[in-house]
Amino acid sequence: MKHIFKAAIIIISIIFSFAGKSFSQVTDKDGNSYKTVTIGNQIWTAENFTVEHYRNGDAIPQEQDADKWSKLTTGAWCVYENNNANGTTYGKLYNWHAVNDPRGLAPEGWHVASDAEWTKLIDVYGGEKTAGKKLKSTIGWLENTIATNESGFTGIPGGMRNYDGFFYDINKFGCFWSSSESSNVFAWYHFLIYNYPDVACFDGEKGRGMSVRCVKD
Repeated sequence: MKHIFKAAIIIISIIFSFAGKSFSQVTDKDGNSYKTVTIGNQIWTAENFTVEHYRNGDAIPQEQDADKWSKLTTGAWCVYENNNANGTTYGKLYNWHAVNDPRGLAPEGWHVASDAEWTKLIDVYGGEKTAGKKLKSTIGWLENTIATNESGFTGIPGGMRNYDGFFYDINKFGCFWSSSESSNVFAWYHFLIYNYPDVACFDGEKGRGMSVRCVKD
């Protein structure tokens, strides 16, 4: 009976955490549909992107080879450790050249979130020191003692591919590109950490592979 009562409390808590949230869907060039969520005055995709074509229909190349990945100066995607099961769970990892390509990674009427838009999202939930726990999915992390997904953003730990072509930190980090560059070599990204409530912001080499979330125009 105690277990039933506990389960009921968990279900009620989940329902309460999403109360007032407005969910819809958007479809990319390949026909993949993504849940979207209204947060503040922005509408975000609530799932990681997995599209393989730019908005104009041109293919985004897949690159599995680490050495070739490290030399790229144009857009490309991969899945973590070249394992399709990871792609199904966590979406694709894109280098920043794909994010910045003028042919458009996002569907019509949407765009890859800028650093300023990420900041606005984070500020809704109290700033960088506390927002992470409210943006993280409650499942999929190496440890989860703090994630609530109160936001409905459902940030998941897809890890990243470094500019040298090697993969790191699936289940520990969710790394998300912004569309904002900091120099000719670096661009801004935000990441969620499995055992911290923070949202960290750094600039990294544009050749890294990271997850992508979009915002409605």
